Amino acid sequence: MKVLLIKDVYKLGRAGDVKKVADGYGRNFLLMHGMAVLATPGAMKTAEKIRKQGEVKRVEMNSELKDLADHINGITLTFSAKAGETGKLYGSITTQDVAQAIMDQTKYEVKRQQIDMQPIREAGEFKAHVRLTIDLVPEIKVIVHREGEIAEAESEAAQKTDEKPKRAPRARKTVEETKPAEAEPKE
Repeated sequence: MKVLLIKDVYKLGRAGDVKKVADGYGRNFLLMHGMAVLATPGAMKTAEKIRKQGEVKRVEMNSELKDLADHINGITLTFSAKAGETGKLYGSITTQDVAQAIMDQTKYEVKRQQIDMQPIREAGEFKAHVRLTIDLVPEIKVIVHREGEIAEAESEAAQKTDEKPKRAPRARKTVEETKPAEAEPKE
């Protein structure tokens, strides 16, 4: 099915573009939400007009959201979650959690659908993108750690400044390392 996009559609195209899409996607999503029309010869005549209108709207939206993008770009969100010894979380950090943290930190409301990331299921450092417009996509850093690790790290740092540095213990060979390799029988 060929459609003429009326609005910018993420990962598909800009307003005024003619795209070939799956029948179900075009009929059930694009046409139903008013994002596209069928690419008939009559609609194709208006493609250039739609393209110019889309460009004007895009420039207007980019100018409005430019300061928000600058404010959000590069922020670091830190989450504390219950996790096992291997760093695997018992739950996950979702786009809803990230959207709420952005709102708490910056006082700007970002919808969870605008955040481009997979649910985080392990401790570590991750990057996520916030899709404000098709051109403005600031990047944020998400840090996830086990509950209590920050307090432990701070107390260890305080102790290290008070104490003399200790030498690292020498490595010992384990039993497996000292055993000679057994020859496998040949067939």
